[in-house]
Amino acid sequence: MEVLIISGLSGGGKSKTASFLEDMGFYIVDNMPAAMILKFAEFCAGGNGRYDRVALVYDVRTASSFTELFEVLDKLKAMEGVCRMLFLEASPECIIKRYKETRRRHPLRAGADSLEAAVRQERELMQPVRDRADLVIDTSRLSTAQLRGELLRLFGDAEEKGGMAVNVTSFGFKYGLPLEADLVFDVRFMPNPFYVEELRPQTGLDQAVSDYVFHFQQTQDYLKCLKDLLAFSLPLYAEEGKTGLVIAVGCTGGHHRSVAVTHALAEFIRQQGYQVTENHRDMNRGS
Repeated sequence: MEVLIISGLSGGGKSKTASFLEDMGFYIVDNMPAAMILKFAEFCAGGNGRYDRVALVYDVRTASSFTELFEVLDKLKAMEGVCRMLFLEASPECIIKRYKETRRRHPLRAGADSLEAAVRQERELMQPVRDRADLVIDTSRLSTAQLRGELLRLFGDAEEKGGMAVNVTSFGFKYGLPLEADLVFDVRFMPNPFYVEELRPQTGLDQAVSDYVFHFQQTQDYLKCLKDLLAFSLPLYAEEGKTGLVIAVGCTGGHHRSVAVTHALAEFIRQQGYQVTENHRDMNRGS
């Protein structure tokens, strides 16, 4: 079993971190007192694998004494499994800006002269917890996507660490654009096999149709441009923390040209090391 305790400064990104970890398969419990953490971990350990990955959010609102938290940490680390503590922080200026944007009340604001004083008071208060943390992430300069990418790097399983998943789908413009598409490429300018009688009943997955489509220099040149574009942009999407990208290639009916180009693009993207699924939405649809 893996137990991750998420702590840190108010406004440091604990809530977003918990949401991302939940998407990654962690069972999340927010604001759990230290006195309950050990019992909850023991309960999860007896859950027959149901709670293999647990993340518990602990912050200043649940703290009466950090001594109890540290004792629990020591006991958890002595148990079978993995126990780590992640501390989220940001600069005082960044935290103040976030609170002003969200208009939420800082948990220590009632006992401080100003928001800035509350932020600095909490930083001093939480320093012993930061010192005990196994991992510290400063979110001051991280976008939401970059934070997600960092969490994937630290806590993602083998499949998630494999990188962004790419779905390449062909479609027919006559049936409408795929709603989930991130990138759309139009190949209706290519010579159409539909007008070749022996090719009409076939699809872009048939060798004869593929040979026809790629026989033309304009198709080859266009495919090279697409490959260059994707070789440049896919790593940037992945770097920004995007976990899934949908690429749609369309022709008139979604039977021939778009299918052939989609199949070629999927193979190229697979060779670049990405997880790829290939779909042909309208290939078997009636004219």
